[in-house]
Amino acid sequence: MSLPQTTQPSNDPAPITRPAIASSGPLKLRDPGTPDGQSLPNRSIGPLALYRLYVTQGRLDEDPEQLRAAARLDQLWQALIDRANGPGPSRSMLGRLLGRFPRSTAPRGVYLVGQVGRGKSMLMDLFFEQAPGTSKRRVHFHRFMQEAHARVHALKQAQPDLADPIPVLADAIASETMLLCFDEFQVNDIADAMILGRLFDALFLRGVVVVTTSNTSPGQLFQNRPGADAFKPFITRLDQELDTVLLDSPRDYRRGGIRGVATWHAPADQRAEQALDAAFERLSNGKATHAETVEVMGRHVPVPIAADGIARFDFEALCAQALGAGDYLALARRYPTMIIDGIPRLGPENFDVARRFIVLVDALYEAKVKLVASAADQPDRIYEHGEGATAFERTASRLEEMQTEAYLALPHLD
Repeated sequence: MSLPQTTQPSNDPAPITRPAIASSGPLKLRDPGTPDGQSLPNRSIGPLALYRLYVTQGRLDEDPEQLRAAARLDQLWQALIDRANGPGPSRSMLGRLLGRFPRSTAPRGVYLVGQVGRGKSMLMDLFFEQAPGTSKRRVHFHRFMQEAHARVHALKQAQPDLADPIPVLADAIASETMLLCFDEFQVNDIADAMILGRLFDALFLRGVVVVTTSNTSPGQLFQNRPGADAFKPFITRLDQELDTVLLDSPRDYRRGGIRGVATWHAPADQRAEQALDAAFERLSNGKATHAETVEVMGRHVPVPIAADGIARFDFEALCAQALGAGDYLALARRYPTMIIDGIPRLGPENFDVARRFIVLVDALYEAKVKLVASAADQPDRIYEHGEGATAFERTASRLEEMQTEAYLALPHLD
């Protein structure tokens, strides 16, 4: 499928040139034990100073890659302050309050990219808390796109004669916020890809500044998919509007967390459920959860609970449904950590379920996904009798291995 090529509406503002901010040269992730909910210093200090303060307080360990990224975010923070206090429209009291600035002087945003556990979300949180003004929003990218689709639909319903809802939507978003901070920027859905380029073009033209985290570099977004060629102009636009900052720390700060978490809980009783709740809370650093979907060959696999690279499922939702190897591989690539509730003991009458579970475990194992689960029994007693029970011995062995320190220390393969 190719994406439709459209021209930019003539009523959009004139293109702007975003001033580049000099790089400080080639900038860690919050440790799992980092206290949350503590009050932040006032906004008179930037994210770099705040990062260093947290290092001094022992809340973070200093990391050269994180320090470099914090320095770049600090430059953007200062640019936003300069424009909020500078001449022109932002000199008004309302402009200062909202943090708005002239379209022609909108600074370049930042695209933080790196493997899971390198500190991207933590750094963006520091920046967002210290960013000036109230006209700003931090949101999971998947949620933002769901809202965008819903708002486009509502505009079409309310104004049937509206030829193009994108400029109207962009006007509305720009009136609400001039700084958008996205967590987990990833394009997997053809429906997202079809409106993403034009919507972000319109937002950039209106002076909206974007900061985002991602596990995928801009050039690899939505590649090897139908419509990828039509998506490339958006990648070019991202390069024009955002500076890409790579966090390439050799240390995965999340791994220490998973190694401190019991990964197999049997039996699957209330205590096990509470343990899985606690594991999710710890591994996600207490972030808000949301439902999302993963696109697989044009279909959508629902993920009922997700946050910060972690997905949580009931066993039946994964293995009692018509899912196959492609679905499990897509989930394994997408989520470095998976939590599964209620793995039952299976018998001969459950062969199809057992077969899917074997395929699921193979996919998780090959991608080095970290698995936390509650189950009726230990792995070697999950499926002892029935067709394929001999093959399940390898699955049980893999489930045992996936609990070891050596496995938990392996990087996720996406």
